[in-house]
Amino acid sequence: MAASVAGPEIERLIQLLARLPGLGPRSARRAALHLIKKREALMTPLAGALQVAIERIQVCKTCGNIDTNNPCTVCTDPRRDPSTIVVVADVADLWALERANATSGRYHVLGATLSPLDGVGPQDLTIDALVARAHDPQVSEIVLALNATVDGQTTAHYITDLLQDANVKVTRLAHGVPVGGELDYLDEGTLSAAMRQRTLF
Repeated sequence: MAASVAGPEIERLIQLLARLPGLGPRSARRAALHLIKKREALMTPLAGALQVAIERIQVCKTCGNIDTNNPCTVCTDPRRDPSTIVVVADVADLWALERANATSGRYHVLGATLSPLDGVGPQDLTIDALVARAHDPQVSEIVLALNATVDGQTTAHYITDLLQDANVKVTRLAHGVPVGGELDYLDEGTLSAAMRQRTLF
């Protein structure tokens, strides 16, 4: 067993950093060392930002986004189109769509996708709140922006069934060949989806 080269406080910092996505033990050691070397310029402001985040960040009661405001900044933005609700599995997906400037609609974060193998059922998601929002007379379209996985598609079908009596159009993201993609490198499922959903040129 390797001997410890630092005190328990530093080892604890490394262990906590190693829990972050994309950081293994070696990367966590490098990050911890960098933070320690830049204590005044980086570690102190980071500790302050983390404390503020703990105290002020909350889940939006309308859409499920995370923000320091409730309702969140997206929900209260008057430039947003209230007739469109884009359904995503996670806040990370919402942020990705916002980075791409892909929609001017509002959002609904489910919290996950249905996954019986992982014990995630409809009661674990915010599907009831989505159905209630879909019945708002202002809403005319629900866009299912869920991953093209088995769990994502299962969730999309489940939601579509629940929205049968709502007066909304239910759409989903197109699946197929990515921009810059070469056909020879794509899997069969992606090619099949692209062929089924071909459009006029």
